[in-house]
Amino acid sequence: MVLADHALPAQADSGVARNILDRAVQGGRISAGEALYLLEYGDLEAIGEVADAIRKRRFPASYATFIIDRNINYTNVCVIKCSFCAFYRLPGHPEGYRRSTEEIFERIDEAIEKGATQIMFQGGHDPKLTITYYEDLLSSVKARYPGLTLHSLSPSEVHHIARYSRLSIAETLRRLRAAGLDSLPGGGAEILAERVKMAISPLKNSAAAWIEIMGEAHRQRIRTTATMMLGHVETLAERVEHFRAIRDSQDRAHAEVGPDQGYRAFIPWTYQPDNTELAAVAPGRTTSEDYLRTLAVSRLFFDNVDHVQGSWLTVGKATGQRSLDYGADDLGSIMLEENVVSAAGVTEKCMTDAEMIALIRAAGRVPAQRDTTYRVLRTF
Repeated sequence: MVLADHALPAQADSGVARNILDRAVQGGRISAGEALYLLEYGDLEAIGEVADAIRKRRFPASYATFIIDRNINYTNVCVIKCSFCAFYRLPGHPEGYRRSTEEIFERIDEAIEKGATQIMFQGGHDPKLTITYYEDLLSSVKARYPGLTLHSLSPSEVHHIARYSRLSIAETLRRLRAAGLDSLPGGGAEILAERVKMAISPLKNSAAAWIEIMGEAHRQRIRTTATMMLGHVETLAERVEHFRAIRDSQDRAHAEVGPDQGYRAFIPWTYQPDNTELAAVAPGRTTSEDYLRTLAVSRLFFDNVDHVQGSWLTVGKATGQRSLDYGADDLGSIMLEENVVSAAGVTEKCMTDAEMIALIRAAGRVPAQRDTTYRVLRTF
């Protein structure tokens, strides 16, 4: 039985939660109100059990996948001044930098030596960098490393490039793709609720603009991922608003472009407060239980997104490992390089492929290295 959202009780009721979970495990779509009910009142272990069952139905093999890649920050110069970011430096700051082509090639060479198949370029919103810089960057990398996948530039970077280049979003994406962009990561989403956006990053593009940029990428058959930064000033209802915006966007991609298009994965991660302006308002870190509950409910909610990724980088390796029992089928990258989140206090900011393999094995799963498209390259 499907309950209307307005009929859901405003207190814990194990029978109501069980009804939602039973429908989800049978492949039914749960509503936003039902997702909120589970976040507020659902039993964590019961939700995790159903999320794991859904994961097993989608991926009957016992693989847990990971990728070897490198996140190269081409600049830390940024004018957006997000309150949760400890990485950026304003133009003219003595610690600001822009990587040279030679530095970038050196980092790529090191990554390839360690088995990397993907490079993620992400950086600040530098007003001196327009579309020609990004075209030169992407095309030069593709010319030198034709087999490397460029899963790069977030929607907020695309928005910035379009604005400072005086181009439409559609034309910006067309030119980036022609230069070598393969797929678009979901950075800059934070929480897709306008109240939260105005509270933590008022100079960045709106939640509606983030969704529209992703929609245009999908129309151009550029595959994407979606992220969520949780555990700061958002409410549980706003987390669900974020879920719903992405699921609706995926529905549109499937209807307008095709069932094999849109978001490949959903990746929730936790806000890190150290060295940030936002710490004055949101000084604490979210708990492992809160993270796992949100991840597990996302697996129930995203009936149209294939993969859910555990974020070991922000929650720690132990909780990342636990995420494999709460609906996650992937643990992302071993992180050959990470500078953005680590600037906000993360200590476990990298691991070797051997450590990742051991972590997955200890969770009772078969480690599998994948590429950007989630094609399994080798198993261990």
